[in-house]
Amino acid sequence: MGSRSHVRGSAARLTIRRRLLVAGALLGAALAGPLSACSAAPANSDSSSSAVASSSTAVAQSSASRGAVGANQDPYLAHVSTERQKGITPVRVQIPAIAVDSGLESLNRDSTGWIQPPVDFDSAGWYSDGVVPGDIGPAVIAGHIDSAVAPAVFARLAELQVGAQVRVTLSDQSSVTFTVDRLVQAAKAQFPTDEVYGPTPTAQLRLITCGGVFDDSTGHYVDNTIVFATRAPQ
Repeated sequence: MGSRSHVRGSAARLTIRRRLLVAGALLGAALAGPLSACSAAPANSDSSSSAVASSSTAVAQSSASRGAVGANQDPYLAHVSTERQKGITPVRVQIPAIAVDSGLESLNRDSTGWIQPPVDFDSAGWYSDGVVPGDIGPAVIAGHIDSAVAPAVFARLAELQVGAQVRVTLSDQSSVTFTVDRLVQAAKAQFPTDEVYGPTPTAQLRLITCGGVFDDSTGHYVDNTIVFATRAPQ
């Protein structure tokens, strides 16, 4: 992947203390799934059952782990994605400005309603209960910022500037390009749910990872970095 040189260079700067702090959590993640998430969790099954008729709401909370994408996230879908109805899904995301070129895992919910994080720290994931990129509404792609030993796929997400391009390739080999509108760093306890997941009149994209300070006392980042982008004119 294009960001490998950055990973090798940055890994050397991680402290021994942080490696030891997170090692146990990462082992747990390998066994239990949600413990080292860079994604959202659990869903509200009552509201999601009425998605076809009106909308669906999935209530998401932090996975309480290193690199968790957010807290109190509440995906609100105002329609059923037409691309998803056709069986089309996103398979790749490319962000040249920060050397990201990653396949996309499908982020689903487990039996308890928690959204599973990407398995591969070097791979981003698409929230597959949401909007397909290019459809009307906010599609959501999430990724880890780092692991215990190295930066991960979205390590440089906070470096994106307004106007940067994000390209998403779909399973039918078509692609959709988005232009970055803004970047927000928000405390996980004050996650901007409506801004991220609320219905929009145009095709939108949200890129989410961890941000801010790494709190050694809890083993978590305190913030989320959220990139807002709009589909570029064709």
